[in-house]
Amino acid sequence: MSSALTQTKPFAAQERAGNPSIARTERYYRLKADVEDFYYYEADLLDARRFREWLDLLTEDISYFMPIRRNVKFGQHEARENTKRGEGISWFDEDKWTLTKRVDQILTGVHYAEEPLSRITHMVTNVQIKDARPNLDQAEELDVASRILVYQNRVEYETYTLVGRRNDTLRLVENGWKVCRREIILEQNILLAKNLTMFF
Repeated sequence: MSSALTQTKPFAAQERAGNPSIARTERYYRLKADVEDFYYYEADLLDARRFREWLDLLTEDISYFMPIRRNVKFGQHEARENTKRGEGISWFDEDKWTLTKRVDQILTGVHYAEEPLSRITHMVTNVQIKDARPNLDQAEELDVASRILVYQNRVEYETYTLVGRRNDTLRLVENGWKVCRREIILEQNILLAKNLTMFF
């Protein structure tokens, strides 16, 4: 007798992926592999403290945003849990100029929160392409979701682990992909680290 397992037809790749807006074609998986390689390279640059080279992975019109998260009543999360870009207070609401100045400050060697420099590891996973413009075959911009874990150790005993999500827009330029929009959603309401000198 055939088991129920052998009688069940496998789901289509598109159905398994849980995102019906983009078909899981060969092109999708090639793009996804390119994006993952881009993220691994970016993480390597940050972990090696090659901040100038990391800045080169950002477009000139980069929007870099990390909201503050609030504790809200059930049913209000969509509207009120996260602060809004361009409104009120956030952990980061920065552009290329601001990010460059943060790098400049760290590289002076006299930054009070980064002397000595922190030891940091970035891990990126759960990468999914959410949208491609104008389409997958001729993609010039990609909306990409991912999960991140950032581990920081500084001085001797200070250690912090930050976990969250990133929603990026990547733009294809002459020499590859660059980040033109980044939203970082930390899974913390109260920041447990003493400072936020690291980049995400």
